[in-house]
Amino acid sequence: MSYVDEVFDLVVAKNPAQPEFHQAVKEVLESLRVVIEAEEEKYRKDALLERLVTPERQLIFRVPWVDDKGQVQVNNGYRVQFNSAIGPYKGGLRLHPSVNLGIIKFLGFEQIFKNSLTGLPIGGGKGGSDFDPKGKSDREVMAFCQSFINELYKYIGANTDVPAGDIGTGAREIGYMYGQYKRLTGLYEGVLTGKGLSYGGSLARTEATGYGLLYLTEEMLKCNGRDIKNKVIAVSGAGNVAIYAIQKAKQLGAKPVTCSDSTGWIYDPAGIDVDLLKEVKEVKRARLTEYAAARPSAEYHEGKGVWSVACDIALPCATQNELDLEDAKMLVANRCFAVAEGANMPTTMEATEYLQQNKVLFCPGKASNAGGVATSALEMSQNSERLSWTFKEVDSKLKEIMVNIFHNLDDAAKKYNMKGNYVAGANIAGFLKVAEAMTAQGIV
Repeated sequence: MSYVDEVFDLVVAKNPAQPEFHQAVKEVLESLRVVIEAEEEKYRKDALLERLVTPERQLIFRVPWVDDKGQVQVNNGYRVQFNSAIGPYKGGLRLHPSVNLGIIKFLGFEQIFKNSLTGLPIGGGKGGSDFDPKGKSDREVMAFCQSFINELYKYIGANTDVPAGDIGTGAREIGYMYGQYKRLTGLYEGVLTGKGLSYGGSLARTEATGYGLLYLTEEMLKCNGRDIKNKVIAVSGAGNVAIYAIQKAKQLGAKPVTCSDSTGWIYDPAGIDVDLLKEVKEVKRARLTEYAAARPSAEYHEGKGVWSVACDIALPCATQNELDLEDAKMLVANRCFAVAEGANMPTTMEATEYLQQNKVLFCPGKASNAGGVATSALEMSQNSERLSWTFKEVDSKLKEIMVNIFHNLDDAAKKYNMKGNYVAGANIAGFLKVAEAMTAQGIV
């Protein structure tokens, strides 16, 4: 049995009932097979893959808090500090009922390679809780966030582990967490990113993941002889990533026509109205039915169906495994020629393979949605220097990083005779930097 297969079997045996983590590891290891097998004995002797797939630290803790009725509630808190070979752990905090250890490990593992691809000195980590901020009052959210940080603060710091936002964790949650961290430690430092502009946040951080997704998509199309202008784009999700992907797509001359939330989706053939979408989702925190009610050109549909719309480009920006094989078949049938992931692993392995087999340009989330963590790292730099850069400065740096990411993964794919396989290219480019750092630092 090859070393790659041995390690994957080990991961499944040691981490039962964690399918998302198994999926993420399998996808990466399959891409790395050509690299590993060229120097298999060296990697095996150093147990490099075993160390790569095993987190440096896994934290699970209880989070008790009191709701508005005076009832004590208890949630689980998680932080997986996966790999610090190239810098302090960096990765978001997800607040959603679906959160469990396996999902946090999958996200943290992906984060290692995503952070490596940015070219910035940040390692991989991820955290969160099965707490659901939806439907909670500000006081209840504050109570949860303060209790969460009461435990987590012992393990994070500006030079150790720098969490950020993710699904369910926006500016409000980060603010409450930062305030409690500062109160407990007495330190005013860049320990959480996605902070408000009045206390160390970075301009363009809110827009970064969505904007970065479009910068990379535009470069991918350009390098394949296509133009993004006038292309019809299907987008899933209606959160931060989707909203700003839609906004940047329109700025680049494309026409985004869909978005979705947990109950249904919108098809707006006139093009999504970004201001209305922001009003519904960011101000009212309402369902997309309100968008349809206010927009005569829009159709609202219950359930799932975004990928049934004819489009040139698809941008899945909601959650893991949302785009399956049947969706991929619909996209190909409708002549979609490019898919770039705005969420973390939103496309199943079967769907990814089908898209690649049908010559659809496909860029994985660890590359295409790296704009968020890249700008978080830029926020860390500003905090360290006690400076605040302009929106234009940050946006310019973000675009440069995303363009470089595409060329790095494109070059890696070509070097290993897999031209056009951007999944393999991203995994290989991210891995080589981390593996070199791990080897240089000894068996730790």
